Amino acid sequence: MDKQIYITEEERKKCQKVADAFTELYDMADIVVVDVGRYGFVMLKYYKPPHGFEEDETFTDSRALFEGLWQEWLDMELYFMAKGTSLMEKGYKGVFESLPEEKQSVLIGRKSDFAEKAGIYL
Repeated sequence: MDKQIYITEEERKKCQKVADAFTELYDMADIVVVDVGRYGFVMLKYYKPPHGFEEDETFTDSRALFEGLWQEWLDMELYFMAKGTSLMEKGYKGVFESLPEEKQSVLIGRKSDFAEKAGIYL
């Protein structure tokens, strides 16, 4: 039986570069991205002992992995800003919209920083 490959070697290298670009996210939250060989990359989220991770998502496309990690990073930043305040009731979108334009621009600007590290063109 032939083993099917779900990700090209070129795309695997791109995904690894994306995963490496978001190392600060892994320190912020219970999130990790793992190279699972021929299957691609898996984002594991919300570790709960003794069960393990609550969620997982598999990626074989570096652009999709980038967007997924970017959204996780942004959500975590917004969570930390709103934690312990009534802003949390508004959800992440509401928290973002309640920020001054300058702070919104700084957060959005970080996407370009991550893209540059990851070799992704926006």
